[in-house]
Amino acid sequence: MGIILAVIIFSFIVFFHELGHFVLAKKNGIDVDEFAIGMGPTIYSKEYKGTKYAVHLFPIGGFCAMGEDEEATESPSNFNNKSVWSRISVIAAGPVFNFILAFVFAAVLIMMIGYDTPVAGTVVEGSPAAEAGIEEGDTIIRLGGKRIHIFREISVYNQFHQGETTEITFRHKGEDKTAVITPELDKELNYYRLGIGSAGYTKANIFRALQYGLYEVKYWISTTLESLKMLVSGKVGLNQMSGPVGIVDMVDDTYKESKSYGGFAVIVQMINIAIFLSANLGVMNLLLLPALDGGRLVFLFIEAVRRKRVPPEKEGYVHMIGIALLMALMVFVMFNDIRRVFF
Repeated sequence: MGIILAVIIFSFIVFFHELGHFVLAKKNGIDVDEFAIGMGPTIYSKEYKGTKYAVHLFPIGGFCAMGEDEEATESPSNFNNKSVWSRISVIAAGPVFNFILAFVFAAVLIMMIGYDTPVAGTVVEGSPAAEAGIEEGDTIIRLGGKRIHIFREISVYNQFHQGETTEITFRHKGEDKTAVITPELDKELNYYRLGIGSAGYTKANIFRALQYGLYEVKYWISTTLESLKMLVSGKVGLNQMSGPVGIVDMVDDTYKESKSYGGFAVIVQMINIAIFLSANLGVMNLLLLPALDGGRLVFLFIEAVRRKRVPPEKEGYVHMIGIALLMALMVFVMFNDIRRVFF
């Protein structure tokens, strides 16, 4: 069942991403040759108003074919004959739709379980937090110059900055105070701790759900970017990355762990995973790498500045190399996933 849920979640997120490209293409009067979900052999297709709608066998991707890699034809509805800003809106729409989907899921989740305010529910006696003057009920406002909105941002900041001395701003009895704090090593766990515990979740009305839904998406975008920084800096290796196999395994494990607590717990966990995956996909697609939406946007912004399109054949070569490198990376990540999961 966990594997089926993983396929459903991943397929829907990819569908919504491609829907973004599709909706903006139609809005700008651009011909869409094919709108497809999945890869590999076609198991269903239907043509409607010049667009082929298809479902492919393997639910690991999808595409919205608009002829963007082709030479412009005489047709005014050809992608390459549209204004550069129309094309930018179409390419950017996929990641933007991912962020919108993550926000909707986040707002729903917060209405269900509430939101975690950055309030110190517990402060361990003698801990770095206690020595900094933080007490139970104090609100953490900033950590290392980063504005804090939800408690998990504190935990994640500490995770990405293990052992680092940093500045913390907190509100104590209505007064904002600033202190310098250095995490303390827990030798048993080999992990640096601040000594602050969460106050738990606060029930949300619709307005709070929308507000903290934005904070939730911001949290996942920030976490993804921090993870990428660690990857680039070498603090984590490529062998720690996960692809579709790893994601399916994660969803399956989460399902197995949460089903003993009932259907509500399963739904909450699946929505939480959907938020993470949708925000993550949005960020990854905006990376300035060939073949990704971010790489395509680079060429479009260059065109907007110089008012002349980069020759399609040259852009095509760049994207082709990018696709080859991405495929090689996918094979490497999938191999690691299989080795980690099955061996």
